[in-house]
Amino acid sequence: MIFSRKRDSAGRHARDEQTTEVLDSQEESGPARGPYDISEAPEGVQRLDLGSLHIPAVRDVEVRVQADPEGVIQQVVLVHGANALQLGVFAAPRSEGIWDEVREEIRKSLFNDGAAAQEVQGEYGTELHARVRTPDGLTALRFVGIDGPRWMVRGVYQGDAASDPAAAGPLAECLDGLVVDRGQEAKPVREPLPLRLPRDVADQAATEANPAPAPREA
Repeated sequence: MIFSRKRDSAGRHARDEQTTEVLDSQEESGPARGPYDISEAPEGVQRLDLGSLHIPAVRDVEVRVQADPEGVIQQVVLVHGANALQLGVFAAPRSEGIWDEVREEIRKSLFNDGAAAQEVQGEYGTELHARVRTPDGLTALRFVGIDGPRWMVRGVYQGDAASDPAAAGPLAECLDGLVVDRGQEAKPVREPLPLRLPRDVADQAATEANPAPAPREA
């Protein structure tokens, strides 16, 4: 699936000395950049509706999903050239974010697997950079977390974008324009929010998986 969208270059979640100024401007005009909650998302933007995640249309970015026969999505990966961004969205409490705790758990898990991870200040706050051993050799990963109202988005960059944020390009643009539809249903903290294929895509996939039997010859 190929989409396109212009990038909004303004900042939203940078945690530095400009945070207060940014928050004040957000109160007046809404956030300048996402991920957005569905209640504050800009209108007039083409997006792929996957249920809890709405992915903006960005030129030359391919959206790859792994789904079960019922259309429930198990994995979402955005691909641009040799770079990839895996996305996940999770329930969070109303009162506080969970990325700090989740990041520490990821760091410990990587350490137990023999991979060192380093915390680095990035555009969305504290990121986790790691190099893990795979059958193809050492692979760089960059974990990004964004806390929203009762949700958290986790992104994992691979490719050059894992070690050089400037290389993320259109993938960063997708993250900037991402929209989260948390819903009102109570959910356990850290539970993945439900993702589904659009109805027409799910129907097409089901048809391809279970083609109608050929008519029997008389």
